[in-house]
Amino acid sequence: MERVKITLEFLFRASPTILYQFLTTPSCLIRWFCDKVDIQGDTYVFGWDKYTQLAELVDDIEEERLRFRWEDAEDPAEYLEFRISRSPVTDETILEIIDFCDADEVDDQKQLWKTQIEQLRKETGS
Repeated sequence: MERVKITLEFLFRASPTILYQFLTTPSCLIRWFCDKVDIQGDTYVFGWDKYTQLAELVDDIEEERLRFRWEDAEDPAEYLEFRISRSPVTDETILEIIDFCDADEVDDQKQLWKTQIEQLRKETGS
């Protein structure tokens, strides 16, 4: 199956500092992204129910960008990236997510991210 890159953008009232904490801190990640997480250096071990996935943090610019490479990704060029910026017009925080999925799963993947982001909004008060 062909793999495709998807990009989603979400607006938050929370500051980049707060959003960054929710993307990097285990106690915050379990509130919206996963059921458990263990960080060992640059390796993040994410857990959902009985499923575990390892990701290497390959890029970390505080309050701007995080890029993870999944250990089991078939294509080493694939990644999960979170980009944080400020809207110059509204001063809201913009969270851009770049992810990859099978071509026939784009709608499901986008819906999954929308659901996750709604939980993140609740947790950050946005």
